Amino acid sequence: MVNKLRPTPPKGPKAKPPLTKAAVLARMAAHADPAAVAGKAGYGIDIANAFGLPTPFIRGLAKEIGRDQELALALWRTGTPECRLLAPMIAVPAEFDDSVLETWVGELTSWDVCDGFCASLVTKLPNARGKALAWSKREEEFVCRAGFATMAWLAVYAKDTADKDFQPFLKRIERAADDPRRVVKKAVNWALRQIGKRNGALNAAAITTAERILARDAGPARWIARDALKELRDPVHLARIAARG
Repeated sequence: MVNKLRPTPPKGPKAKPPLTKAAVLARMAAHADPAAVAGKAGYGIDIANAFGLPTPFIRGLAKEIGRDQELALALWRTGTPECRLLAPMIAVPAEFDDSVLETWVGELTSWDVCDGFCASLVTKLPNARGKALAWSKREEEFVCRAGFATMAWLAVYAKDTADKDFQPFLKRIERAADDPRRVVKKAVNWALRQIGKRNGALNAAAITTAERILARDAGPARWIARDALKELRDPVHLARIAARG
């Protein structure tokens, strides 16, 4: 009599089913922190419908999910701040339609989501530099910030970008330095500082730009320039730039 053995089941943990929008929202709700929501309001963050979750929690979800364009679109549509922080982290840049990108940037209402959108998604797009310049000229407050935030992040992440490609950013920064809106002027300052910390040549170019801005008789311009020059001339930052060659 032949002893028929059952096939040995494959070893290792079973693959987890992909998270759905409902599952993500349920996970967020389970970890909600109302006290943290109130605290974020003091930093000028839009807290409407917020869960009060820390950034590491959002990043952990992004790592668990991986890239999922359909889920990214669904999460963004909820309007929940944490979902809008998560959506760009899991979006698939190669599958991103320009009309959707413009919809997202037009729906920004908070600087934290704006900066995360630019860092996690926009900098990974082939037309990131063009978007940075175009958005920086727009009147809408957070669209304008997105332009300068993208410039700042490109200075950090776009390692292979030539120095000449940052020159249009410096020109745009100089022209926008009179903008009194808090979220815009802080982004203009941020972009100027990040470009100037990229290497020695751009440090010199950023300092020259800041000095021209400082010569203006305008409050926002003076603040942008003075704050940037303090960092761009800091010996610690200059030593780091020199060490990178």
